Amino acid sequence: MEIPLYEKIYLNLLKQIETGQLQPRDQVPTEKELADQYQVSRITSKKALDKLVQIGAIERIRGKGSYVSNTLPDFGTLVQKNDDEQNHRQSQPVNGLIGVIIPEFFTDCFGRTMLRNIEKRCSDLNFNLLVKLTYGSQEEEEEAINTLIQHQVKGIIIYPVNGQHYTASLLRLVLEGFPLVLIDRYLKGIPACAVYTDNKTAAQNLTEFLFTQGHKHIAFVSPPEESTSSIEERIQGFMTAYSQKGIGVNPNYLITDMFSTLPTFSQSDEFVKDQTKLRKFIEENSDITAFIAGEYEIACVLAQVLKSLGKSIPNDYAVACFDHSRTLHNDLTFTHIQQDEELIGIKAVELLLKQIHGEIVPIQNMIDFQLVEGNTVSSIKEM
Repeated sequence: MEIPLYEKIYLNLLKQIETGQLQPRDQVPTEKELADQYQVSRITSKKALDKLVQIGAIERIRGKGSYVSNTLPDFGTLVQKNDDEQNHRQSQPVNGLIGVIIPEFFTDCFGRTMLRNIEKRCSDLNFNLLVKLTYGSQEEEEEAINTLIQHQVKGIIIYPVNGQHYTASLLRLVLEGFPLVLIDRYLKGIPACAVYTDNKTAAQNLTEFLFTQGHKHIAFVSPPEESTSSIEERIQGFMTAYSQKGIGVNPNYLITDMFSTLPTFSQSDEFVKDQTKLRKFIEENSDITAFIAGEYEIACVLAQVLKSLGKSIPNDYAVACFDHSRTLHNDLTFTHIQQDEELIGIKAVELLLKQIHGEIVPIQNMIDFQLVEGNTVSSIKEM
């Protein structure tokens, strides 16, 4: 069987990294450059880069490009693992296909560990995994679901697309009782099995932690909630903390129109727009002493804006967020909520297999989290 084009690009780049032609922190060619070099589509070149990200060989830095990771995978172990997995699968009967639908290949700040554990658990149980990407598009989600059904998958694990409406194909799966597990979020009013972090309690705890450090004027920054349960619950947790403290929440301190982290938008254009919004907000709200970012990437955008204004973290502003990159690109380690990606992945597979075997499973399955203190929050008394 001829090797796919994206696999050739992936192997060539991996060889360059392994032999030292590309060193840690070196920038790797862009999707367009690779597409031109190999005379392929940008979808093909992106798939090659996505696979390098997935194994930890390269890291994507929003707004800057892709770079060779500081900490590289063990290439010998990687090759041996691939060989061992292939030999094991060839010697065992395959139980069938499991479909996974995600917006795009996950980063190390959230999703990669979860996907790795989904794959590992399926492999241990001798199920093959078929992954489809939606790039945040509901049209692509529809197509992905239909494609997986055509491939006769036994069940589907899906990270639903953000949006005010659910896709018809997704609703059809639920109504037909097809084995299905949602990850990271649930569908309001729809009885679909979901595995996700206790986002409301997590945001409440994060806000309360800032209170203990003397911060009372805190802004919450996130993408639009738009029926996205994870964002909605984080906002609810933020407001609940204020309510229990007996302090009113200034509605102007809820900034929920950040778009640069969403895959459906032109990131370079939205990155500039988000920076402009945040800069204006900071300049117009001198009472603010702390921020909670609904996502790690938004915390990074915020940090760049504060730096451009000559402000220091944590001396001038405290910043906390959800999730965190395992590879630091600067000296900031955000105080953050660390989601249990490993358990989310394993739990999703277990619940899916129970449905495949005809068992009834709980609809809502919340996973605990950990609040990790970094170096981006200091007591307001010290500020």
